[in-house]
Amino acid sequence: MNAALAGTGVAKLQPVLARIGRGHQLPHWYQGLKDDHVLPNLDGKTIGSVVEMLLVAVLETCVFKDLRIPNLKINPAKGVDLPDLDLGVKSPSENYCTSEPFFSAYERLIGSDHDLLVLLTDYQEAKRKPPLKLRIIGHKYLTKSQVADRNLCRIARKHREWIVNEDEARAKRLVRFFAYINQSDWRAKRLLRLVDNIRDDSALRDIVVTAEKEFTKTNKDRLKKDKVPIPDEDLEALRSVLRITPLHVGVIDALDNWVIDVRKDSGRPPSEDEWKRFLRSPLDGMIGMSLALQWRYNFGPLFGVQKEEEEDGEDES
Repeated sequence: MNAALAGTGVAKLQPVLARIGRGHQLPHWYQGLKDDHVLPNLDGKTIGSVVEMLLVAVLETCVFKDLRIPNLKINPAKGVDLPDLDLGVKSPSENYCTSEPFFSAYERLIGSDHDLLVLLTDYQEAKRKPPLKLRIIGHKYLTKSQVADRNLCRIARKHREWIVNEDEARAKRLVRFFAYINQSDWRAKRLLRLVDNIRDDSALRDIVVTAEKEFTKTNKDRLKKDKVPIPDEDLEALRSVLRITPLHVGVIDALDNWVIDVRKDSGRPPSEDEWKRFLRSPLDGMIGMSLALQWRYNFGPLFGVQKEEEEDGEDES
């Protein structure tokens, strides 16, 4: 791929690029890549298309050339970039993020319907030094279930067997919270800490006490910056957990109330199929997933870079 991106040997890729190009024409960037070994200054979305086209050409011409397989197609409109291989292709740069179509909030736990090839590029750096010389600087292959939120899967995996055996109805409410949580929301972030420690009553009490201190400090800081303070109701929702016995029931009720308050009618329960997939999933998510109008995939964890989740709200610790 890096040889192709450097314009080395792209002439042998020409027939494939012409076949998959719009109107069965060579893409507009081909001649410059072949002659001058550079790409024009393209936006990030177009870079993704360049990488996909070159990938298909390299696969057909080099990797699969002796296998006599049918010609590959690129068809992202069907929800998967390379439908013949049941494979998605993402090419984030060193901000590690891409936006993806939203189908079901439960993908956050159960993953995608297809595997994913992640090709990390140096686009952010390369675009500062035109003409554009793009390189692949890292790559990872994710199976379907790994295209899910790493931290939420970790917590769900930790408690799944216990909570399902304890009370399946409450387990479904817990899973709904995982699906719809906005991890930048002050109350939701602390509720997630409670869930992580849901079977440790002492830890639950400590988390609420810490949240009370954080609430006071955060609101003082917000008022100094002329920002709207976090409402008292958010702190009261955490305190209410400690008034219910057993405490884990109070946690589940608080999660449910958050989904109702924030997501309203959009926060639907899991379907029968989604629930079955959750029960049998390895819950081995490997990326970060934030929920807004689209998914925001954060591939930083794949490459050893931890980034704070960015969602549809301000992150106030």
